[in-house]
Amino acid sequence: MFHQEEVSALGDVLSRAVSLLERAGIDDARLDAELMLAAARAASRAELLTRVVAPDAAAIGRFEAMLARRIAREPLAYILGVREFYSMEFAVTPDVLIPRPETELLVDQALEFVARNPNARVLDIGTGSGAIAVAIAANAPEARIVATDISEHSLAIARANATTHRCADRIEFVRADLFPFRMHLFDVILSNPPYVPSRDMDSLAPEVRLYEPRRALDGGEDGLDFYRKMIPDCRRYLAGDAIVAFEVGVGQADVVAAMFTRAGFRNVASLNDLSGIPRVVRASGLNS
Repeated sequence: MFHQEEVSALGDVLSRAVSLLERAGIDDARLDAELMLAAARAASRAELLTRVVAPDAAAIGRFEAMLARRIAREPLAYILGVREFYSMEFAVTPDVLIPRPETELLVDQALEFVARNPNARVLDIGTGSGAIAVAIAANAPEARIVATDISEHSLAIARANATTHRCADRIEFVRADLFPFRMHLFDVILSNPPYVPSRDMDSLAPEVRLYEPRRALDGGEDGLDFYRKMIPDCRRYLAGDAIVAFEVGVGQADVVAAMFTRAGFRNVASLNDLSGIPRVVRASGLNS
């Protein structure tokens, strides 16, 4: 791709990379190129853009390797090894789903509850990278959190993220299929479960279909398998004044809300993400 003698300025490196990324069908090609080149030079993007000098040969080599991975449609977050979520940086690998901005709605719901109940116990089901649990712990120091995941690899990443953000002592990470084996009562139960219908998996973007863990995406034939498992069991784990909030896929909010109602929950509501899509179903209160 690039050779040191061919590089006359930083602009040349970036413009050639952008062209290659655009031909590969990458959206935001310029931003991706800048972030990868900054990482290759161990600099911030701002530092990269204010120092118009040619990278050295070692940096170019690292950048070429990153560029080849991105052209193959590997997600930028896996290439860089980090993703921002709730204004915090989280380590990510192909063992975990890449945190999305819409999932911040779940954190908002928890923090609103914890603001009124500082010692609340929170359960994060299917924690993955730990983004939800760690974001809550970092913003609500008195809350006590249990985070479950069926994958020990995911839990290792989540623990590392909790350590990075200095809240590992307030999160108990438990390997479990959905709910923890030891019975606890929780004030807040959250989950961003797999919700993509199996039939739709092959139509996902290459970054998702080829690289992100299928177990964190595939929600069964209609995408609703995990809600069917979780919602009835939630009742056994809830304290009296408690909330449950689950992220849902496009077009699933009404169906999941009906599941909550049939299970005896009251105050069931859907919350929209920044695109106006019903993205979280929230319930509070149980019929006796």
